[in-house]
Amino acid sequence: MTVKRGTLDLIKRDLEANVGKHVKLRANRGRRKVIEAEGILEQTYPKVFVIRLDAKSSPVKRVSYSYADVLTETVELMIDDNRVGVANL
Repeated sequence: MTVKRGTLDLIKRDLEANVGKHVKLRANRGRRKVIEAEGILEQTYPKVFVIRLDAKSSPVKRVSYSYADVLTETVELMIDDNRVGVANL
């Protein structure tokens, strides 16, 4: 599967526009382990983004994922009831 560089850039721009907003996260961690949590999109970086999780939903304070994780649907993000990533492309 060939992915255009612009696809990752679109995901990055979409997330940059939503920094500080409430996010619902669903991440596949392998071997039937799926994490579902809520938090705030805290920061975006050139290769990754950081989500600060709500204290009640997880003992971990922050998680980071790459934009490729969103592209490959390893991570699914919902912001304001809109799915971020592949569904928008």
